[in-house]
Amino acid sequence: MCIFKEEQRFNQVWIIVLLAVSTLVPLAAIVSDYQKNPDGLTVTNLLLILAIILIAPALIFTIKLSTRIDEKGIYYKFFPFHLNYKKIPWEDIESAYVRTYDAISEYGGWGLKGGFFWRKSKGTAINVSGDKGLQLELKNGKKLLIGTQRTNEIQQILNTYKSKLEKHAYENN
Repeated sequence: MCIFKEEQRFNQVWIIVLLAVSTLVPLAAIVSDYQKNPDGLTVTNLLLILAIILIAPALIFTIKLSTRIDEKGIYYKFFPFHLNYKKIPWEDIESAYVRTYDAISEYGGWGLKGGFFWRKSKGTAINVSGDKGLQLELKNGKKLLIGTQRTNEIQQILNTYKSKLEKHAYENN
C-alpha cells in the first residue's frame, strides 16, 4: 500500500514582509498617538488593541493544507476551515492529473478559492503557494484543484492508483 502525504503552510517571504509592515504601521501609529495623548486610552484598552493587531496577522500562520492519497482515495484538509479530512473516494473521480495553473487569473489568488465568486467553471482551488496542483474532475461534474509542491511524488502515486481510476471508469460504461 502506497501513501502520499503533504503539508503546506503560508510561509513565503513576501507574505511575512507584507504582514510585518501591515502590523508595524498601525502599532507605531497607535503607540505614537498614545504617547501624545495618554488620557485618550486606558492602558487596558491600549494593550487589548495592540494584542488584536498582533494576533490577527499571526493567525495566517495557523493555516495548513494537508493532503493524503492512499488506496481508498484522496483526502484533503485546509485547517482551520476544515477540522477533519474531506475524502474523495476513487470511484467518485473521473480524472486526476498534475497541472500548472495561474492562481490569480484562474482562482483569484491563494487559499480556499473559486466557486460562486470567481470563474465557477474552473471549480474550487485549495492552495497556499506555487503554481502546481492536483486537478480532480469528479463524476458529479465538480472540479477541485489541490496545490502541491511535490509534483513528481504525487504523479508517481497517481500512476500507482491509476488502475483504480480506470477500473471505476470501466465499471460505469
